[in-house]
Amino acid sequence: MAVTPTPDASLAPVPERALSPRTPRQRVASVATPVLMIALALATLGVGLTMTGALSRDTALVNPGTVVLWGNPIARVLHDLFASVTIGMLLLATFILPGQKSIPGRVSRVQERAVYWAGWAAWGWFFAALGVLLFTAANTFGEPITSPAFFNNLILYVTGIDLGIALLFSLVLVLICALITTFARRLAWVAAANAIGVLALLPLALSGHAAGTAEHANAVNSLAMHIVGVTVWVGGLIAVIVFRNATRKRFPVVVERYSIVAGWAFAAVALSGVVNASLRLTALSDLWTTAYGQLLLVKIVILVLLGLAGARYRTSLIPKLRQDPGSKKLFIRMAVAEVAFMAIAMGASVALSRSAPPVPQVALPTVGEVDQAVRSALIGFDFPPAMTAWNMLTQVHIDWFWLAAALVGIALYVRAVVRLRRRGDEWPIARMIAWILGCLGLIYVTSGGPGVYAQVSFSTHMIQHMILMMFVPPLLVSGGPVLLALRTLPTRTDGSRGLREWILVLVHSRYLRVLSMPAVAGGIFAGSLVVFYYTGWFEWAMFTHQGHFLMTVHFLASGYLFFWVLIGVDPGPGRPIYPLRLILLLATLAFHAFFGLSIMSNTEILGERWWAALRYTDQAALLTDQGVGGGIAWGAGELPTVIVAIVLVVQWMRSEERAAKRYDRRADRDGDAELNAYNARLAKIQVRDVAEGLEREPSTTGTTETQETDTQETATYETATYETEEKS
Repeated sequence: MAVTPTPDASLAPVPERALSPRTPRQRVASVATPVLMIALALATLGVGLTMTGALSRDTALVNPGTVVLWGNPIARVLHDLFASVTIGMLLLATFILPGQKSIPGRVSRVQERAVYWAGWAAWGWFFAALGVLLFTAANTFGEPITSPAFFNNLILYVTGIDLGIALLFSLVLVLICALITTFARRLAWVAAANAIGVLALLPLALSGHAAGTAEHANAVNSLAMHIVGVTVWVGGLIAVIVFRNATRKRFPVVVERYSIVAGWAFAAVALSGVVNASLRLTALSDLWTTAYGQLLLVKIVILVLLGLAGARYRTSLIPKLRQDPGSKKLFIRMAVAEVAFMAIAMGASVALSRSAPPVPQVALPTVGEVDQAVRSALIGFDFPPAMTAWNMLTQVHIDWFWLAAALVGIALYVRAVVRLRRRGDEWPIARMIAWILGCLGLIYVTSGGPGVYAQVSFSTHMIQHMILMMFVPPLLVSGGPVLLALRTLPTRTDGSRGLREWILVLVHSRYLRVLSMPAVAGGIFAGSLVVFYYTGWFEWAMFTHQGHFLMTVHFLASGYLFFWVLIGVDPGPGRPIYPLRLILLLATLAFHAFFGLSIMSNTEILGERWWAALRYTDQAALLTDQGVGGGIAWGAGELPTVIVAIVLVVQWMRSEERAAKRYDRRADRDGDAELNAYNARLAKIQVRDVAEGLEREPSTTGTTETQETDTQETATYETATYETEEKS
């Protein structure tokens, strides 16, 4: 039984009118909070760098000058603060602030003001990011920016060094975000700028100690999660403080919506902080015996205090705001104090990124273990023992990002099902089982044997690839997560777009309509195999974490899109008819077989540079293992294809049954009007044939043409009737 989701507890939309002009005092108050953050962050940065001796000339191998040594961390602090304000304002406009209904999709006046502030902050972010790039390049080469060779070194840095490429990529994304924000007047473009801004933060995870640690995959993932969480948390709170007067009576609703986002951000920051600390401390005593640990301890204490403050917001202050508008002043005082602590934590974070942790970030090989140490350094963790069927089932190396994502996915799904059942609605237990199995499969393929051995041999890499692409996505698709979300998420009534509204915008967008076309979905699913293995992407994914992460995301997404077109129960653009879906499935299976045969018969070693780096020199063994991988690609698709084909046939039969029931109900309502019209049409054709036969002598040719015309008209009518039933 479909039930309309419970409306969000928000006030009715206010008519679009000019906002009241702000007083000079309010204008000063709007900029006071960001200025306070900058001052506290810079002060904490100076203290932290002095404590750790990170800028000591005696310890530096190269000395690019005082301007570069101090300019780099200062630019990074400004970079983080401007990024926080930009993301926070865009987040406020996209998800939190009330909207308007007069022109759907267009920003309201208050949202437009948030976008305006985001535009100014985005340009500040861009110039700070440019400073980070220039100072980091100068520090890398040990020469000041005024050096005659700096320009040539900068070109080399942004084209030939991974960190330079990452910083340049981030700078370009920030520029795009700033340009979109400057001219955006529709919510879709504001949301796009928000997404691009968040994406611009991710390359920063490759800087500092994350890229060089022995556990660089978990270090980079956790740092990326940490950066995004802090930026959203801090920036959102600043935006709420700045717009405390512009939101008027809706302020309690705005605070409540932000608190949900802040809760998720707090969880991401806490989890990523624990992972990062475990990778950089030798023991718990490092927290108070080393300067690095003392700075980290400051961040831990601040995080705990902020968590307690957030709990108080949810339990007492937000309900009080709804009942007593005068309590807004208490909230603002607490929020400003929270922002001050956040600024101190951000300054400490930049100081930590410039300081050496107690744990050496590159393990030195012992005598006689050079090959093993090189292999461990390449894959990012201890090189596993020889691959056997038992080791494939029992070896574990936790990928904390995908583990957290899968567990959160299971928890949210079960919570939504429980909410539906409490409301009196039913949800098929088979869908929940399929979703849980899909999430558990994702955990196994990223943290179990396939994840451990994915970079050790071509055949084990192909096992991970096939599970990611052929086994996990059908299970996730069968769970119907989008349909479940639409039935449980609250509905906004104030003209703004919450998560439910944005999901509806996405599933009915023209972009998804194009992607869901059978040729497009099948081409992405099958064509990406060729693109990945017969270009430099495979080697890039083996050598770099970002390449491997993008590989995982792409194969999951392409598999989900393909199987969603075939057997998905979620709403979206019109799907092809069932015979065409079955043809698409069989054609893809044939392509998989062809791809596997091409790998098996290939005499050129794929990713040869990677195997050479692992000290694998036996060319014949590499080709044999590659042939095994091709056989896995050939045969791995058969079992999921058979299962999906069975599901597809069952859905087809149920669809025919539902269409027959709809036809019977309609016939009962209108007295078989459609059947009567069909019979009347046949009778009319018969009368016409008789009349034509009386008027002229019957001939074979004329009779044949008349029969063909009648047959075509009847077939056209039946096809139109069938298509109408399918659409209904």
